[in-house]
Amino acid sequence: MGYKVLYRKYRPSDFDNVVGQSYTVDMLRNAIISGKHAHAYIFTGPRGTGKTSCAKIFAKALNCENPINGNPCGECMSCSNFYDNPDIIELDAASNNGVDQIRDLIDSVRLVPSSSKYKIYIIDEVHMLSTSAFNALLLTLEEPPEHVVFILATTDIQKVPNSILSRCQRFDFKPISSIDIIDRLKLICKEESIKITDDALEEIAILSSGGMRDALGMLDQLSGEGNEISLDLVTANFGSISSKKIDDIINALVSNDYDSLLSVLDSIKNSGINYSVLVEKLVTALRNLAIDIKLGKVDYSFDNVVNLIFDLNECLSNTSNVKIDPFVLIEIVILKYFNSLGKYSLGNNSVKKSTVNTEIAADGKLNSSNLDDTSSVVEEEQVINNHSINFDINLRISNCFSEADKSKKEELIVLWNDFVKGLKKSNKQLFGLLSDTSIQAASGRYAIISSNIDSTNELINEKMFEIENLFTTFSSLSYRFVSISNDLWKNEVKKYRENIKNKIKYIYKEEDIVSENVVVPVSDKSDIEDLGDDVFGSMLEIE
Repeated sequence: MGYKVLYRKYRPSDFDNVVGQSYTVDMLRNAIISGKHAHAYIFTGPRGTGKTSCAKIFAKALNCENPINGNPCGECMSCSNFYDNPDIIELDAASNNGVDQIRDLIDSVRLVPSSSKYKIYIIDEVHMLSTSAFNALLLTLEEPPEHVVFILATTDIQKVPNSILSRCQRFDFKPISSIDIIDRLKLICKEESIKITDDALEEIAILSSGGMRDALGMLDQLSGEGNEISLDLVTANFGSISSKKIDDIINALVSNDYDSLLSVLDSIKNSGINYSVLVEKLVTALRNLAIDIKLGKVDYSFDNVVNLIFDLNECLSNTSNVKIDPFVLIEIVILKYFNSLGKYSLGNNSVKKSTVNTEIAADGKLNSSNLDDTSSVVEEEQVINNHSINFDINLRISNCFSEADKSKKEELIVLWNDFVKGLKKSNKQLFGLLSDTSIQAASGRYAIISSNIDSTNELINEKMFEIENLFTTFSSLSYRFVSISNDLWKNEVKKYRENIKNKIKYIYKEEDIVSENVVVPVSDKSDIEDLGDDVFGSMLEIE
């Protein structure tokens, strides 16, 4: 007898050998034991998860003369002749999907079994049937003769009409876990005397995406090499990427090591790795990093890690719509987040200690009694190293807060979104900088915006005068903007709340006067609360 491929040789012959589908197996086994089975079933799930195998085992058990604990005995005449049994009809709907084939099937349904208890129809890839074929099957599926059982299988349940689904008992086959696949592969390797490393087994399990048939197919292909199957052999044959390479990308991103990042990306590209596998593994690693951030194990920007995950996913979904190399798109997305996963508010920020300044009150006197000694309290305040930024960031934040109004913010959001959309055609460079920005607060003259990528905010501020001029041309409104990171915005909100509790109010100052954030004491707390509502709406709560 010729060589039989592993996925055929090790196809389960009873429910005990089915891997990773315990719920479905138990339900089918109980149906055999109790003798209470339906006349129509539909098995749905990803490829290689055991749908067809379970259909055949169930069909064999239904006709078995002496089932054992819900399993076919494997010894009776019916079990021995299962694959030659004319009462077991298998139909591949992918190639037999017309109404004529279904009508022939319906005609044969009326005939009693030749030698078995039941005539069983296994229709694989049933979603491929035409609409007319489904309609022809419908009545027979609803009320078949007592000696007929239908078992339908599909990888795309969404394409099966509800009228068909409502007449079947549905069983969902889930992707098989990596642990179950590895255990099964180890057993087969032992039986076949195949030498393989543990990390190679893990890689095969990951690449199979929960499909046992795919895992066995890969193992079969690699075993032909004759030597021990290593991780490098797996990655070289199937366009995969090792976990070490993924770790190198993450480490280069969080440590701001540009040379290392370019080096590892070049090596991945030159090795011919499947780009979808790269994205899948990178997203998994970033997901683990995001969890570590939330657990407090590492101190990186959670928002930027999540944004990178979604950008990679969007990049992967759009690869079929572009003509350039998908890997180039993925590489650009990764480079976009360089120097942005670290916990920074803006590029090259520093932190200094400064005291809270006071201002002359409305009566012309310095009223320090209302401050409760806050003038001597030392706070941490973000100070921006402006480089080529030609305005005082802290002053613009203060000026925006001094006159901030919720309704102005809502009006500006609409204008800003339209303005950014317009840049997509007129100025792609600025559009790239502003595409993910949002308005955080606004007055009639000032607005605070923020980008999800921390390092982008500094670039926006460097081009702010150009942005302001274009926005004025677009809207006929004269606004001065400042772009800050999400982390710095949260700090400013926290500081604003503290100022309200301490009865300290922001004072507007002219732009040409460069100074620290200026605050003044006030006596009426209700006015301050109203100001908080105007700036933040319901977001602000005073404890």
